[in-house]
Amino acid sequence: MASENTMDDEDTFKILIATDIHLGYLEKDAIRGNDTFVTFDEILKHAKENKVDFILLGGDLFHDNKPSRRTMHNCIELFRKYCMGDQPITFEILSDQAVNFGNSKFPWVNYQDENLNISIPVFSVHGNHDDPTGADGLCALDLLSCAGLVNHFGRSRSVEKVEISPLLLQKGSSKIAMYGIGSIPDERLYRMFVNNQVTMLRPREDESNWFNLFVIHQNRSKHGATNYIPEQFLDDFLDLVVWGHEHECRITPERNEQQLFYVTQPGSSVVTSLSPGEAVKKHIGLLRVKGRKMNLQKIALQTVRQFFIQDVVLGDHPDFFNPDHPNVMQKVEGFCQAKVEEMLEEAERERLGNPLVPEKPLIRLRVDYSGGFEAFNTMRFSQKFVDRLANPKDVIHFFRHRETKNTKGEDIDFDLILNRTSSDVMQLRVEDLVKQYFETAEKNVQLSLLTEQGMGKAVQEFVDKEERDAIEELINYQLEKTQRYLMDRSVEAVEEKIDEEIRRFRDSKKNTAEEDEEVQEAINRAKAHRAQNPGEPFLDDDFSPSEEADVAMDSDDGSAPPLPSRGRGRGRARGQSAATRGVSRRGKGAAVSSQSKPSGRGRAQKMVSPVKSKSIMEAFQGTSQRPSKSTGSKNYTNEVTFVGDSDEDVSITQPSKQAQRVPSLSSSRKGSQSQSQSYKGVCYDDDDDDDDEFDPFKSSSSSRGRRGRK
Repeated sequence: MASENTMDDEDTFKILIATDIHLGYLEKDAIRGNDTFVTFDEILKHAKENKVDFILLGGDLFHDNKPSRRTMHNCIELFRKYCMGDQPITFEILSDQAVNFGNSKFPWVNYQDENLNISIPVFSVHGNHDDPTGADGLCALDLLSCAGLVNHFGRSRSVEKVEISPLLLQKGSSKIAMYGIGSIPDERLYRMFVNNQVTMLRPREDESNWFNLFVIHQNRSKHGATNYIPEQFLDDFLDLVVWGHEHECRITPERNEQQLFYVTQPGSSVVTSLSPGEAVKKHIGLLRVKGRKMNLQKIALQTVRQFFIQDVVLGDHPDFFNPDHPNVMQKVEGFCQAKVEEMLEEAERERLGNPLVPEKPLIRLRVDYSGGFEAFNTMRFSQKFVDRLANPKDVIHFFRHRETKNTKGEDIDFDLILNRTSSDVMQLRVEDLVKQYFETAEKNVQLSLLTEQGMGKAVQEFVDKEERDAIEELINYQLEKTQRYLMDRSVEAVEEKIDEEIRRFRDSKKNTAEEDEEVQEAINRAKAHRAQNPGEPFLDDDFSPSEEADVAMDSDDGSAPPLPSRGRGRGRARGQSAATRGVSRRGKGAAVSSQSKPSGRGRAQKMVSPVKSKSIMEAFQGTSQRPSKSTGSKNYTNEVTFVGDSDEDVSITQPSKQAQRVPSLSSSRKGSQSQSQSYKGVCYDDDDDDDDEFDPFKSSSSSRGRRGRK
C-alpha cells in the first residue's frame, strides 16, 4: 500500500469510526467489569497514534441510559487523557453550528471554544441505550457535550417528520457533508420514510463536490415488517453510510447496488450477547477522505475478550445418543464437556503471544435437544469450568427446535421465558410480550380502549424507566379521549353501540402518529405528577432514562426546549429549524451562510394534571384535537464515480470542480430519484498491477474504466 506520507496530506481527512462502545456493560461483574473501559482506552489510543482529524461514534457510547458515576468518571477520564491537548485542528466547519448543535447550551464545536484545548474532536449521535429523556430531553451525551468533550449532533424531537441538516466540514480542497440521525423507534422512522417525512438538506453551491457521509443507529436486519430501516430508504446521493446498533462487525464497506452507495457496519467493541454475530472479530475503522475518494482501513481490536460459540444438535448423532438409553444424559454431558474443552484449547492457542487479550474467554455451547432428549443440570456442569471461563453461569444453552406452525391462540410459556439466561432475556422486548399476551388472551381480558402497542410502550416505560404512573396516566388519558370522541359523535347510551364505536375509534389509531402522541402525553403527565410530589423516592434524573424505552435487540432512542416526544427508546432529535442560517458564531475559518426550511414539528403538548377515572357511561365531555400533517417532495442532483476496491479498502472519486466556500442548504426528500440517477455512474479500475502498491488516492483520470448504472 502507498506510504502514509503519500496518503495523509493537507487535503486528506482522517476519521476514526466506531459504534456501540457500551461503556459500563457488566461493570459490577468481577471478571468482565473493566472490559468496556479497557477497549475504549485502546480505541482512543489508536485515534491519537494515527493523528486523526476527529472521531466519529455511531451511538450507544453508554450501555445504560443512566450511567453510573464510575462509568461516567472513567469516560471523562479517557476523553481528557486522549482528546485534549495542543495538537492543531486542521479542518473547519462551514455550516451554521447554531443549527447543528442547537440543542446544546454551547452551540458550537468544542475545539472552537476559547476555554477548551481540544486536540481530537469527537462527534457522536445517540443510540437507543443512551437516548434523551426527561422534561429537558437530556441524555448522557449532553453531559459530555456541556463539559466540552463530545459534539452531540443528529437530534430530532418531532414524531411526525425529521429534517437532517449536515455538518459541512472542509480540509484543504476536500469537503465532507456529514449527516447524522440519533436513534428513533424503528417503526416510527419507517413510517416517516414511507410518508416522505424524512428530509436531508444539501449544499446548494458546488453540490457535486461534497463527500456525503451519513451516520445512522437503527435496525439494519429485518426484525419485523416495519421494525428495521431498509437501505433503499436512504437517499442515493450518499457516498458512505456508517451503520450503528448492529453488533456484528461488517466493517468492510458493502456496496448497495440499487442506491449506489457503500455501507460500513463497524459493530460493537464489546460482547453484550452470546449470539453468533458477536463472535466475529471486533474492528474499528480508519477512514480517509480526499475529494470524492475514500479509503477505509480496518483496525483489529486487541483487548476484546475472546468469544467462541458452537451449536450441537443431539438428533444429528443417532449412533452416539439414543434418547431411550438409561445413561444417555451422562453421555450427552460428557460430549458437551469435550466440546467446551476444545473451544478452551482454541482460545488458548489464539491468545498466546498477545498479552492484551483477557485471560478468560467467553464460551457458549448451544445444544438442541429435540427428539426426546432431556437437559442435564447446567449449574453442576458449569462448576467444572468456573476458574477457566468468563461466563461459567451460562456456558450451556439448551433449546428445542420448534416446528413451523400457526401458534395463534396458544398460551405463552412464561415458565420458559423466566428460565432463560440473562443474555437471552436482554434480547426480549416488553412490547412484543405484551402484544403476544393480548393476542392469545381470552376475549374477556382483551384490550378495549388501549392498543397493544401503546400499552407495551407504557409497560416498557414502567419497567426500564421506572415511570410508575405511566400505565395509569395512559389509561386516564385514553379514557378522556374516548369520552370526548363519543360525546362529539352523540353516541346513544346503549352498551352495544358504545362498544362498537370504541372499537372503531381504537382501530383507527393503530400504527399512527396519534398513537405515539398518546404515550408521550401520558409520560408527560406522569413526570408532571412526579414533579408535584418531590418527596416520593425516585431515580435521579441526572442520567435519566430514555423517553421511549426499548430492550435492546443488539445482534441488539437559549430558551428551554419543547417537551420530548416518546416511543420505544431509539433516541430522538429535535428537527433543525431556522428561517435563515447566518454566520457561524465561533468559526475560526471562513464562515458561511446556510439556508433551510423550517422543520416539521409534532403537535404542541400541554401539561395536563391527572383526572379521576370515570366510566364511559358516566362522563361525556371535553373537546377533541387532531394532529396536523405535512407533506413535501424532494429534488436533488448528484454524481458519484467509484474507483477500485479491495478486501479492506474501498475508494471512490469524483471529477474535480472549482471549490466554492459559501454553501447554502437545499432540501432533499426521499422521493424523486430520476434527476440524480440519470447520470450517477460507477467506475472500476481494470488494472491488475496495483497489488504490490495500492494507492487509494490516485487520480481518477488515470483509472477510469467503464461508466454506467448497473
